[in-house]
Amino acid sequence: MTERDLLSSDTYSSDSYASDIGSSDSISHLAGTLADPTANTPPQPLREAVETAMRRYFEHLDGSQASDLYAMVMAEVEAPLLACVLEHTDGNQTRAADVLGLNRGTLRKKLKQYGLIEVDAP
Repeated sequence: MTERDLLSSDTYSSDSYASDIGSSDSISHLAGTLADPTANTPPQPLREAVETAMRRYFEHLDGSQASDLYAMVMAEVEAPLLACVLEHTDGNQTRAADVLGLNRGTLRKKLKQYGLIEVDAP
């Protein structure tokens, strides 16, 4: 089992992961209100879901050394975040960039990085 497998949602399929985005007070009320509708557990704020996943990750390492953890976690979180926001904006990248607080060019770069859009032909 790879480090990425230990962190993936498949490993923790019984966990409920919240979908709230951002940290401003205006959207903090979303924490714990959005979750996997198929889960039998109550919604869990994103912060708590991350903490739970990380604690389990370290327990499963069983003494092994973690490496490149920050990049791995960011890739696991960023790709579905971008995909969900793009879906929410019906594929409108300008609106998605606004929702995310990113420059549109930065968003396109990230979408390409994660294979969420096709790379432009040279």
